[in-house]
Amino acid sequence: MPSPFDQSTYQVRLEWGVEGLDRLASADVVVVVDVLRFSSTVADAVASGSSVSLDDAVGWSRNGAAVAARAGESSVVLVGSLRNASAVARAVATVQERRQARTSVAVIAAGEADAAGVVRFAVEDHLGAGAVIAALTDLGIDHTAPDAAVAAEGFRALKRALRHMISASGSAREIAEGVSATERITSAGLDPTSTVAAAELDAHDVVPVLRDGLFVAFD
Repeated sequence: MPSPFDQSTYQVRLEWGVEGLDRLASADVVVVVDVLRFSSTVADAVASGSSVSLDDAVGWSRNGAAVAARAGESSVVLVGSLRNASAVARAVATVQERRQARTSVAVIAAGEADAAGVVRFAVEDHLGAGAVIAALTDLGIDHTAPDAAVAAEGFRALKRALRHMISASGSAREIAEGVSATERITSAGLDPTSTVAAAELDAHDVVPVLRDGLFVAFD
């Protein structure tokens, strides 16, 4: 019997972290949202023409990369952020058109995992997930679970205040104080996306997709 928490009756779903992904019914597409900084950094790298190894990403991101690794076992995995939210929605629509079938979408907000792996709510990921879901709704992919609908409407209400909301978040303040992930990202040959840039909506049209262990541009 389906779980009341698997959101299986809805086309567009929302959950948090790896455990949240496991709670949901399996989905055709999983969109990983980790605004500060996995999703933004990977999207920017792929937009510049690079590919990013999942194995490398797991070394510097214990949040978004972990979700992508789990989701990649059975679904199309896309990387979403504020910087490419509309492009992600268009990619989902393309997947649905190619499949010629109703396509289920699990939007997974990575949240912030502590050293023990416990995930906490992260405002930047709620806004990023909401941006993707709102863009899906605008394309008519709008049979959303209540969790997803709340995120989308929260994004719409706060759309003009994204830079302030992101910069004022706990994650942004932590990055400003200095985190070891910054050095690990740089050591992997990537440029960490700044907090200011991560708050830019639809900065580019590239969507990273996970293929054979690499994040490359969806086409």
